Amino acid sequence: TIEFARKNGYVQSALGRRRYFPEIASANNNLRSAAERAAINMPIQGTAADMIKIAMNKCRDEIKACSLKAKMILQVHDELVFEFPDEEADALKELVARNMREALPLGDVPVEADVGIGDNWFEAH
Repeated sequence: TIEFARKNGYVQSALGRRRYFPEIASANNNLRSAAERAAINMPIQGTAADMIKIAMNKCRDEIKACSLKAKMILQVHDELVFEFPDEEADALKELVARNMREALPLGDVPVEADVGIGDNWFEAH
């Protein structure tokens, strides 16, 4: 990854979103080292960000298509938080877990999604 960044000046997520690192060629060791660390991290965190955005869109579309009253209210890193009527709990739990798992297939790498339900974020964990 560092060699790719040095050669091309950027790295990218699995979906091709790029982040440029002009400091990767810096003569300043601190700037260069920071750029190298960020370049190593970006493909992983960038792909995770791509995945959650895809899952959010799929969840939103399916909630609308199923005429559910559930509302997506918050994203926290790799988590989505919803408010919903109690009677939608089972349907929403299945819908969200499936869309999170299937957002971006990673070949042989299994994608897992846990769902917690509670009156607040703390209880859902």
